[in-house]
Amino acid sequence: MITIRPSQKRGSTELEWLKSKHTFSFGDYYDPDFLGFRSLRVINEDIVAPGKGFGMHSHRDMEIVTVVLGGALQHADSLGTGSVIRAGTVQRMTAGSGIRHSEFNASASEPVHFLQIWVEPARRGREPSYQEAVFEFRGAVASVAAPEGEEAAVTINQDVRISIWKVAAGTEMPLTIKPGRAAWLQVMRGTVTLNAVTAHVGDGVAVTEEELVTVKGLNDSEVLLFDLS
Repeated sequence: MITIRPSQKRGSTELEWLKSKHTFSFGDYYDPDFLGFRSLRVINEDIVAPGKGFGMHSHRDMEIVTVVLGGALQHADSLGTGSVIRAGTVQRMTAGSGIRHSEFNASASEPVHFLQIWVEPARRGREPSYQEAVFEFRGAVASVAAPEGEEAAVTINQDVRISIWKVAAGTEMPLTIKPGRAAWLQVMRGTVTLNAVTAHVGDGVAVTEEELVTVKGLNDSEVLLFDLS
């Protein structure tokens, strides 16, 4: 089964300095049909104005993954980490037993555009930790996050694998899903088809009870793929 979560159906938060789209229920936005997908709890697409951002706030028991699409994001946390991440870099923060962090646009002139993802951990109460890395493409695929012991830019404390696919216009890429698992695709750029279903930029796609799906680029596209238990 292939089910589209249309971009225009997402929840939204709009402030003077923030434009945010919520694929799943988040904050004041609640949709009982979209509380998450398996262990995937949040996909927020945020655009933050120059020099603005989220002040120090707390999280517990969540794997928080951030992928920058454009601009520069300034991160600081209660572990003493301070860094700026840009496009091509992934950040993973294990909130565990409790962590505080802030996120600000590092530029005084350009917006920052990023996806923030929350995944429920396999075990609660872990020691908080932080990791960031540049992800590298092997051909058209970059492995962004995976459980410890597997090859990926960063580790994640859940049976989830996150990758980015570059799907060039007119090319087809096979997506194989093992029995009992499911996939979620978030279209970051362009337009793709999954078998006969079309997904545009900002759309999410849930794939269940399918063994093989053909992902085709209708133009040069990028998708964020979650392989979920």
